[in-house]
Amino acid sequence: MTGPVLPVYGDPRLAEIVELLRDVDSVELKLSVPDANQRSAVTSLGMDVLDAQIRQVFFFDTRELALDRAGVVVRARRVQGRPGDMVVKLRPVVPAHLPDDLRAEPGVNVELDAMPGGFVCSVSMKSPVGNEKIKEAVAGRRTMRDLLTKGQRALYRAYAPKGVGLGDLEVLGPFPVLKLRFSPTSYDRRMVAELWNYPDGSRILELSTRCDPRQTFDVAAEARVFLAGRGVDLSGAQQTKTRTALEFFARELAAGDDAV
Repeated sequence: MTGPVLPVYGDPRLAEIVELLRDVDSVELKLSVPDANQRSAVTSLGMDVLDAQIRQVFFFDTRELALDRAGVVVRARRVQGRPGDMVVKLRPVVPAHLPDDLRAEPGVNVELDAMPGGFVCSVSMKSPVGNEKIKEAVAGRRTMRDLLTKGQRALYRAYAPKGVGLGDLEVLGPFPVLKLRFSPTSYDRRMVAELWNYPDGSRILELSTRCDPRQTFDVAAEARVFLAGRGVDLSGAQQTKTRTALEFFARELAAGDDAV
């Protein structure tokens, strides 16, 4: 997928994204780096892997990915050195159409994610959860209900497909992730690198930076110029971490069924 991080003048999607930016809380600009370019990107951006934080990510869905098809994501993260978290996310959404009481809930964030060739708005509700508690839940010693707040359970009930309860969800994961926050030389913004490792040996390296919605187009242009100047490939096919993860384990579950 090629093209600018965001629509440019003359692109019919420009009016759409300008309208969305009026109602989001934050913007995250993302780029997934092709496999062949990952090592050179790490070197040219001065990343030190010893500064990276280890995470363990789990998704919860049916083996048919019923939640994913309905635009619902349920995710747990265990994090090195600090508490983990649980997230219930909806996407895509139109921010202006979200209920006011949802936006007022603790831990809610409405965000626009943009990458070369596309963008999407989401609303997420996040809460801290102890790493041990998540470990017990994915091992079957706790229920999904134990991991979610009252608000998250209400959000799930409101948007999950009919007939798919929390008890129907299966664990998809874990995925080991390295997350690095860093400040590249000659660039005045913080960046985040996430390296997702999949059980088949494939990897996704995602670079990102967050900004105020009012700065979106300026930051996108500056980031593009900076990364291109460091030799980072901006034209590679973009891969989304969540979709890749869900599809991988859905195939694993299906293969297990076939083998029975």
